[in-house]
Amino acid sequence: MRFILPVGLIATTLAIAPVRFDGEKVLRVKLQDEKQANIIKDLAQTNQLDFWYPDAAHHVAANMTIDFRVSEKESQSIQSSLDQNKMHYEILIHDLQEEIEKQFDVKEDIPGRHSYAKYNNWDKIVAWTEKMVHKHPEMVSRIKIGTTVEDNPLYVLKIGKRDERRKAIFMDCGIHAREWISPAFCQWFVYQAAKTYGKNKIMTKLLDRMNFYVLPVFNVDGYIWSWTQNRMWRKNRSKNQNSNCIGTDLNRNFNASWNSFPNTKDPCAETYRGPEPESEKETKAVTDFIRSHLKSIKAYITFHSYSQMLLFPYGYTSKLPPNYKDLAKVAKISTDVLSTRYETRYIYGPIASTIYPTSGSSLDWAYNLGIKHTFAFELRDQGKFCFLLPESQIKPTCKETLLAVKFIAKYILKHTS
Repeated sequence: MRFILPVGLIATTLAIAPVRFDGEKVLRVKLQDEKQANIIKDLAQTNQLDFWYPDAAHHVAANMTIDFRVSEKESQSIQSSLDQNKMHYEILIHDLQEEIEKQFDVKEDIPGRHSYAKYNNWDKIVAWTEKMVHKHPEMVSRIKIGTTVEDNPLYVLKIGKRDERRKAIFMDCGIHAREWISPAFCQWFVYQAAKTYGKNKIMTKLLDRMNFYVLPVFNVDGYIWSWTQNRMWRKNRSKNQNSNCIGTDLNRNFNASWNSFPNTKDPCAETYRGPEPESEKETKAVTDFIRSHLKSIKAYITFHSYSQMLLFPYGYTSKLPPNYKDLAKVAKISTDVLSTRYETRYIYGPIASTIYPTSGSSLDWAYNLGIKHTFAFELRDQGKFCFLLPESQIKPTCKETLLAVKFIAKYILKHTS
């Protein structure tokens, strides 16, 4: 008898059909003034608008271009409201489900071999971490820094020689589950670092003198959920007290002005900050690891999508950080270097004024901890595909981003003590 229960449990788990997005649209609206901004905020109160840019209704302001997702059922009335108020908008995505299916536009190279041109699910990424360690034992080691709410392992890959005292850079990808291009970049970075050591002059010099700690997927549970149940999932998968809404936005869960925005208090919001700073197992694992390696970590880089920006502190205040000129110089050169490959244009600047104000972000937390070079990449694109960048753009995105990361690493090597 005792074998029957698990099978029954599996059956009920499998019974949850993945969310479909047939007929859902993504609209881009160019707001002319305060009045138009308020119309959008009013619409958001009476309709289910999933804000993609900015990430919440309260950031919506005059002269801003905003992107949001709307259900098939509500799209007609929303478009009518926009038309009535003579608001300028375009439909970025006409049928979200179609775009989701069109993402996978690259054929598998060789079955059984890890592909850097495709999006890889969590199982493939775990197998890949083992393979990298096995293939490059002198260069790559795997550290389990903790587990997630659903008991999945959090793995950091250390790239470089054994010496712990050398300068290091910490990089993470996939803090928001639906931003798949981000973990794709972390895989590419590790692969290129290990493969080109001894062949590429810059990479060899970097790895001879410094270490990289790379967390390929920060929000593992959310990432798995975005593959199996809901492609547009953003948060982690923790249960919230007194609420049926699941998940905390891990990038609002850090102890950096954590309590400063009222909108992050709602467990049902996409930007829910959690019950307290570092309440989430994932955040805690990362903060503990960084704190324990603080002597060596000289830079922190986190990868998001979309909008083609290179951001630095602060997010929670419009005050500029003490080393603003230095950060702006590094960001400017990095974005210039990035554009040399395919002429992809990035803008750069402090989070609050360049994208929108945020509280509780990993970037501000790392900066306040004493890591004076912290950057967030918002990878491709600027809105044609948004979070659904096709696989055919993975390699170009990774190649150009790698140029910028190598520049930042060279700068850290030369200019930090």
